[in-house]
Amino acid sequence: MKPMRNILRLWLVGTLLLGCVGCDQVSKGIARNQLTLGESHAFLGDTFRIIHVENPGAFLGVGANLPKPVRIVLFQGAICLLILGLLWAAAFRPRTRPWHVLGFTLLAASGIGNLIDRFLFDGRVTDFLNIGIGGLRTGIFNIADVVGMLGFAVLLLASREVASSNKAPERVREE
Repeated sequence: MKPMRNILRLWLVGTLLLGCVGCDQVSKGIARNQLTLGESHAFLGDTFRIIHVENPGAFLGVGANLPKPVRIVLFQGAICLLILGLLWAAAFRPRTRPWHVLGFTLLAASGIGNLIDRFLFDGRVTDFLNIGIGGLRTGIFNIADVVGMLGFAVLLLASREVASSNKAPERVREE
């Protein structure tokens, strides 16, 4: 990779991290400061809810009932290692395609946003967003979760693009 491209790549990764983690932490701070735990407000005919919860588990509370030492190892230790791997791949791995840089960075930003909560709030992550119609609702989530899902979607689409570009062209049979 050329030196100028290295600088642009690092600038992109740093800017995305700062923006995504910053928005996540500011929004969680507002939720913690403006809502009491469990307080809920509905908008747009109850399609959108803001409700303050503290999640000791992973996505949708998975692992919340694990013993605290196990949660620390999984949700703090293992996630730190995963974030480091994602950041290395996004910033330094040779021949990483631009869409992969974006996807890896968004996933790392998601992990960092929730990891900050875990370190500052005794292993709990602040969640406050919920959407749905009638009885069909999402779990309660936060901006870091949205960023992570976006990163996953980008990587999924980028992988499909790579797979389709790697297919060998079909030969035309001569008859």
